[in-house]
Order: sequence, then C-alpha cells, then structure tokens
Amino acid sequence: MAATQKKSTKTPTGISKDTIKTVQTPKNVQINSSSGIKTLLSWTGPGRPFKRRGKQFFATAILITFLVEIILFLFSQYLLMLVVLSLLFMGFVLATVPPRDFHYRISSEGITVEDHSYLWIELYDFYFKKRENVDILHVRTKAFIPGELTMTLGDISHDHVRMVLLPYLPYRESVKQTFMEKSGDWLAKNFPLEPTKQ
Repeated sequence: MAATQKKSTKTPTGISKDTIKTVQTPKNVQINSSSGIKTLLSWTGPGRPFKRRGKQFFATAILITFLVEIILFLFSQYLLMLVVLSLLFMGFVLATVPPRDFHYRISSEGITVEDHSYLWIELYDFYFKKRENVDILHVRTKAFIPGELTMTLGDISHDHVRMVLLPYLPYRESVKQTFMEKSGDWLAKNFPLEPTKQ
C-alpha cells in the first residue's frame, strides 16, 4: 500500500504555512511593518508651558517698558527703543495666545517632534525641569543647532519617560544653569510682574 502523504499548503514564496509562526507584539509598542521601527512612547502636549496672566502683569510690564523707553530716549537710543517695544509685544503675544498641541514620539530610531526627526546618534543626554507647574523633558543635541529639544509631558509621568529613554541616552539629575537662566530666575524672584500665590 502506498503511504498517504499529508499535503502542505505553500505560500507564493514557496514556504510552507506549517512553518510560519505568529509573533505577538508587546503591549504599548507599535511596529512599522515596512521599516521595523518600534514606537516606544507617543503623546500630545502643548508646544510650551502656558499660564494666563492677570491685568497686573500687563500693567506692570507696560510701566517698566515706559520707564526704560524714557531712559533710552534721553540717550537717543532710538533703535534700542524699537527693540524694547518689540520684546514687549512678543511677551504680550506669548502671555495671551495659548500654544497649539504638538505630537511627540519616542521610537527605537530616535525622537520625533511633529515632522522633525532626530536619531539617537544626534542626541546627547536628557533631563527634566518644571515650569509653570508643567513637567518638561529637555533633550540636548550634539549639534549646536537646535542645541536642545523641549517637550511638555502633559499627562505622561516623567518616571515613565525616563525608563523609556534610559536604554538610549544618559540621564542628568541636575544641569547647571546658564547665565541667562540665572538672570531670568533672579529677575522673576526679585521683580515679579504679578504677585505670586503662596
């Protein structure tokens, strides 16, 4: 008697379907089938910290600007007067117009902010700061431009983000402030434009 042979269905590539095994993707990880890039974490958050200001903030800013303009006028520094007015206008815009939401993505390839992607080899380290009671992720780049990526975390905890980034970048507990940051903090502390809530 001839032995009965079991027929095996083959795919167009000639591989038997019996040898194909299903691979399950871990939870919370998306894989781009065309490139094999894993999305480790993605979220949406405002482009910058935003806090609505009261009338006293704008009144104090206008008063200080007016005094500075008088001093510059006495020294005939008309160009600097225009610069000060431009800074006042920009400050008012940032204080009144809420930022739009950005989409942030951390993948096995690097970090993507909207349509701009940065590979891990282009990034240096990361740390966290809090501004206006908002947690912000700072990722420093090896190149001078942009120098640093800032991403608001929204509802994502910084502990979760740190665990995702640690396999790729070193984490800094604290980073020395620059001269501009120290000056800004000193001015905000000693000459606040509006009263701080205790």
